[in-house]
Amino acid sequence: MKMIHIHRCTLRELLFAFSLKMSGPVELAAVGVSIALFNQVSRIAIFPLVSVTTSFVAEEDAIGRVSPEEEDSESLETGSTVNSENKELIPQNYSAEGPYKAKSPVSSFGIDKIENERRCIPSASSALVIGAILGLIQAIFLISGAKPLLNFMGVGSDSSMLGPAQQYLTLRSLGAPAVLLSLAMQGVFRGFKDTKTPLYATVAGDVTNIILDPIFMFVFGLGVRGAAIAHVLSQYLISVILLWRLMKQVDLVPPSIKHLRLGQFLRNGLLLLMRVVAVTFCVTLSASLAARQGSTSMAAFQVCLQVWLATSLLADGLAVAGQAILASAFAKKDYEKAIATATRVLQLGLLLGLMLAAVLGLGLRFGARLFTSDADVLHMISIGIPFVAGTQPINALAFVFDGVNFGASDFAYSAYSMVMVAIVSILCLFLLSSSHKFIGIWVALTIYMSLRALAGFWRIGTGTGPWNFLRNL
Repeated sequence: MKMIHIHRCTLRELLFAFSLKMSGPVELAAVGVSIALFNQVSRIAIFPLVSVTTSFVAEEDAIGRVSPEEEDSESLETGSTVNSENKELIPQNYSAEGPYKAKSPVSSFGIDKIENERRCIPSASSALVIGAILGLIQAIFLISGAKPLLNFMGVGSDSSMLGPAQQYLTLRSLGAPAVLLSLAMQGVFRGFKDTKTPLYATVAGDVTNIILDPIFMFVFGLGVRGAAIAHVLSQYLISVILLWRLMKQVDLVPPSIKHLRLGQFLRNGLLLLMRVVAVTFCVTLSASLAARQGSTSMAAFQVCLQVWLATSLLADGLAVAGQAILASAFAKKDYEKAIATATRVLQLGLLLGLMLAAVLGLGLRFGARLFTSDADVLHMISIGIPFVAGTQPINALAFVFDGVNFGASDFAYSAYSMVMVAIVSILCLFLLSSSHKFIGIWVALTIYMSLRALAGFWRIGTGTGPWNFLRNL
């Protein structure tokens, strides 16, 4: 199935950086710090939920759609149990007699075979409940702690960046509930192998944001405050569109709370939370170290980082496709499909990385002027270009390996291996940034992504965990 995916946050920040080029390096650097802080806190809150949701929804959807020819037991239409090969992926206290029993003569309770019927996917309801709670917590946390958090990021009380950074972060945090809800719903659609719907909703939100940005910033004279307001409005628009589409496909009100997989969400979510904290600390620390080198270094680093993430995260589309398809394959223990899927997405990931390296290596020297006209910032950006372009193949493989391991529900290994990678990378960031400044930060980030890719390869290469079936081939 063709998968379409877009990393909306990073692309939106690139557009915003372009709008700010006329505001000067101080505003660009200030908002860059706020964006880095907001995105990393959002990532801590939502990434575990999105990843777990994608796998759980794909498993439930795959099991519910097994045809009579593929079943070893009774038909799903009569409220049967799923075949024995799928039982391992369903918790013992989450039997097929519950969410998948028939509620009418023509449909099963969980996954209706009639396409225009709404399905009951317990994981979808769980994701929305948890996402809404986390969104409110994030908004309260960022609004109440804006100043100390920015101080931690290297923006001191006497810095010219503090004012605009605090204004932008406070206003943008009002949209945190919408951000987390929209990403939770995106995880549900990913599990359905439908990334077109989130794409269309995101395009509508981004177009709205692009239109409102210059109006609020320049026509109304609100500056960075106007940009934050435009972003919040567009984010709520995305959430409304996704919720409207989801309600047409899924019955979001479960018959009782016992049908929600809250225990599994929390257990696997905590594992991924550990992983995301490690990832977040590395990226946030790099931004903080750049900010401590001054507004010029931070402005250049922010542009390089957003380009670095925006392009490399194109591979996240392959990772999402691989995760959803692999989760379905593992749910039915279709190991041939699992091998074929993992092989193909890794091949495409490497190809994509090589193409991005060539494009960025040639184009970013000229494209940097789209984000700033400051000569000092442009000079610093030129120093970072070889790292931004040269690491693209490594980045692409690292992200695709993440999707492959998530598709196998190998959350524990993903968490513990990332903690080890983060420990080494944090030491490199401190040592290299102090000795080689701006270049040292990028060398450390290169080491970080290389270790991530190696950790992803190690699990499959050694045939351990969910991949132990490879030893019997």
